[in-house]
Amino acid sequence: MLAYTLADLLRGFSIALEPHNLTWCFFGVLIGNLIGVLPGMGALSAISMLLPITYTMHPVPAILMLAGIFYGSQYGGAIGAILLNLPCHPPHAVTCLDGYPMTRAGKGGTALGITMMASFFAASFGILVMVFASPILVSMAFTFGPAELFSVMLLGLIAGGTLSRGSAVKGVAMTALGLLIGTVGTDVNSGVMRFTFGLPELSDRVELVALALGLFGVADFLGNVNRLKTVHGMSNLSMRDMRPKLSEFREAFFPMLRGTAVGILFGAMPGTGPTITTFVAYALERKLSRRPDRFGTGAIAGVAAPEAASHSKTQIDFIPTMSLGIPGDAVMALLLGALLIQGIQPGPQLITEHADIFWGLVGSFWIGNVLLLLLNIPLIGIWVRLLRVPYRLMYPSALLFIAVGVYSTNNALFEVGETLFFGIAGAILIALRFPVAPILLGYVLGPMMEENFRRTLLMSRGDLAIFLERPVACGFIFVSLLLVALQIYFAIRSEAAARRRSPTKELSHDTQ
Repeated sequence: MLAYTLADLLRGFSIALEPHNLTWCFFGVLIGNLIGVLPGMGALSAISMLLPITYTMHPVPAILMLAGIFYGSQYGGAIGAILLNLPCHPPHAVTCLDGYPMTRAGKGGTALGITMMASFFAASFGILVMVFASPILVSMAFTFGPAELFSVMLLGLIAGGTLSRGSAVKGVAMTALGLLIGTVGTDVNSGVMRFTFGLPELSDRVELVALALGLFGVADFLGNVNRLKTVHGMSNLSMRDMRPKLSEFREAFFPMLRGTAVGILFGAMPGTGPTITTFVAYALERKLSRRPDRFGTGAIAGVAAPEAASHSKTQIDFIPTMSLGIPGDAVMALLLGALLIQGIQPGPQLITEHADIFWGLVGSFWIGNVLLLLLNIPLIGIWVRLLRVPYRLMYPSALLFIAVGVYSTNNALFEVGETLFFGIAGAILIALRFPVAPILLGYVLGPMMEENFRRTLLMSRGDLAIFLERPVACGFIFVSLLLVALQIYFAIRSEAAARRRSPTKELSHDTQ
């Protein structure tokens, strides 16, 4: 079995290294990297714009190019999130929480170096898992029905609610707000428009790109509109600054491993997007950390874990998409559409009937990640020099790219207005010290949770006991309840510790 797998892998490398296939792979990763860095742009926009090019191409270079754009934008999106606090791709919203504070503290080079290490390691490990464990992962994916998917998303939602620093009540409130925003649009089952306020533009729900860029891009601009100086400590950044210290690498190593494992776990589950993966990886690291208070202020683990999870998830996500025809997110849906346009039906027979596409794609993953590593090392200085641009010039330019990127997604000016609305609302919430990251998590998870919950009830004819009768679903629900109980316990314990640390009030009362 191993010998056949290695032979197929070598065949994939030979296909990917063919001159025309290698050229299109390089074009894809280069365009993806450049577009990923630009604020307001991402893989979804790039693939949407370049999808018509593939109509007249051979299937192998077409899929290699689109896949290169996908994981190339992952690299570029992390750069924008760390340097400019602009999550060009929604999974990088978590990276902003600690990556941007590291930049403001003069450690942007370290954050970028850790990101590149975590990304390459996680992608390489994800490719290995895809090659040698894809039959096992596909069989696991077959066991996940609506009940299991709902329980997994419930766990992700509860874990994500602990991301916020400060008041836990505010974090829960923002998660609930995200769930409410996710209900806007047309009901899948009944076809009735909900909470659209008479606006037909909202019939297809609130645009994800508009929400993410409004809360993290425009809101940050409004919060820093009066800042006159650039970020300190970054003007003399060199390649040496990108090499993390040994202590910093040790701090990032185990979060990198755990993030890779989280990405692989969620990559095997159809219907779970990369945004969920990064939030869960971040929440896990915060729970395991001895200093959870450092998260949100520039913790290295807060950068390494979600970036590793995102890149391993990106590679593993191709398993349910190509083997089962179930995309994990909108980008995978576009890639699925590209296969159908080429007359290729994704499914378990894809590996045998179209071995050149599957193994050529696997070979291109490694080649593309090496190309990205080689591209980013010399080009990283260009991205760093963006910080030398005065804020009065940089942020209006970023707003322009945001507006262009949002408009180009669906050619709708209304979505630009959505971005502005969420930007103003996000700036107000940040000023009131409300966390905005849980809003995005609630928005992403809400519709999928509702859909799988209703499917489960249709299967059981309204009997909620089905969640306890299915072992996997019951296990995830138990972990969710355990997490809630631990949160209550830690809150009570911290309050009791705070009372013990401040006995002065009781002493002053006794003296009176």
